[in-house]
Amino acid sequence: MSVRRAAAALAAGAVLSTTAAGVAAAAPSPTPSPVKIPAGLYGTTDPTYDGVWRQSMAFLAQRGSGIQPADQAVDWLLGQQCANGAFASYRPDPAKACDARTMLDSNATAVAVQALIAVKRQSADPARTEKAAKAGADWLKSVQNKDGGWSYVPGGPSDANSTSIVVGSFASAGVRPGTVTSAGGKTPYDALLTFALPCTGPTVKDGGAGAFAYQPDKTGKLLANADATAAATLAGLGKGITARGAQPEQPPVCTDLPRPTAERAALNGASYLAAQLARTGHLNVPPMPGSTETAELPDYGNTADAVVALAAAGAKKEATGALTWLENNSATWAKTSGPAAYAQLVFAAHAMDTDPRSFGKADLLEQLNATGPAPKAPDNSQASAGADDESGFDVWWIIGIGMVVGVGIGFLLSGRKK
Repeated sequence: MSVRRAAAALAAGAVLSTTAAGVAAAAPSPTPSPVKIPAGLYGTTDPTYDGVWRQSMAFLAQRGSGIQPADQAVDWLLGQQCANGAFASYRPDPAKACDARTMLDSNATAVAVQALIAVKRQSADPARTEKAAKAGADWLKSVQNKDGGWSYVPGGPSDANSTSIVVGSFASAGVRPGTVTSAGGKTPYDALLTFALPCTGPTVKDGGAGAFAYQPDKTGKLLANADATAAATLAGLGKGITARGAQPEQPPVCTDLPRPTAERAALNGASYLAAQLARTGHLNVPPMPGSTETAELPDYGNTADAVVALAAAGAKKEATGALTWLENNSATWAKTSGPAAYAQLVFAAHAMDTDPRSFGKADLLEQLNATGPAPKAPDNSQASAGADDESGFDVWWIIGIGMVVGVGIGFLLSGRKK
């Protein structure tokens, strides 16, 4: 979500070591950008904080539906990469080399790695695209924190969202996330478990059982965060952004183990999400500080993320009401928010085996495609084999695989709030 991406980037730029008390999710809707939108970029709003993010999200949604973005769009994303393999949120002048003042963005890099891998086979220069994805993954390894996790901006404390999306980038690059160890000998899963709330005990309050925190607060307490929970649930389960409903279906329950595992913590996270959706049929967020609104506001993006996470946990029944709510209520939000929002809805539709071309009254793919350059024509030479006859990890974005490596691989491309 571009709005939450903007909030996250602003917060990171202001204070790199802030904790989860940070930015509220219900930021105002973006307005058309006074900045000239570069050729090849999806969306019409100011790309300063989300250019790479929304481009990559669009690619992943398209590839998950068998659509190849235009070469011009892929070239734009490739041109955003710094020489060291990292991506910033957006570089208005790609011809100018990145320097010490360039705010490198682990989230943008991680989602770009996944997007480049997804589009590489049918891109104009597959070798260049693959090389760029590898460089991005290598850079992410180089900025891993000692606790095994990642922060939004390198140098800050780890958070659940950033760690989860980086886990997904390694999985898509063919690297087992559990083998990526920090200088302190920790893996990404070690970091994720530090953000997991137990099911019972004195630290669990206000219905937060089984949730994940974004980060500990200033006193070290873990506060339940639905955005972080959806991200970490998929990471622990070993599912990707195009994950389909797991079988057999079963209601999620929260269970504490004597020795916690990432997979068990992920299932606990699913139970938290199910409980939250049961309250109103969708997730809510408090109004922004200073807003005239006093009531909670609907959170469309994180509701979509929760639908994907629940479906991946075998809890499609618990996600059905939220999907229906999105079909009936998300059109204005998606139109205003742009490519990343359309992508999130596409992911939710795929997770629940719903056609994104018939999402309520909307054709999500037609609307997404219209926000950028026209996609390439289908490659009819592969029609008999089907879209999932692609090499490498491209196929993950088509069929939504859920294999477990170690204690799990995967990710959720969610809005980076706080």
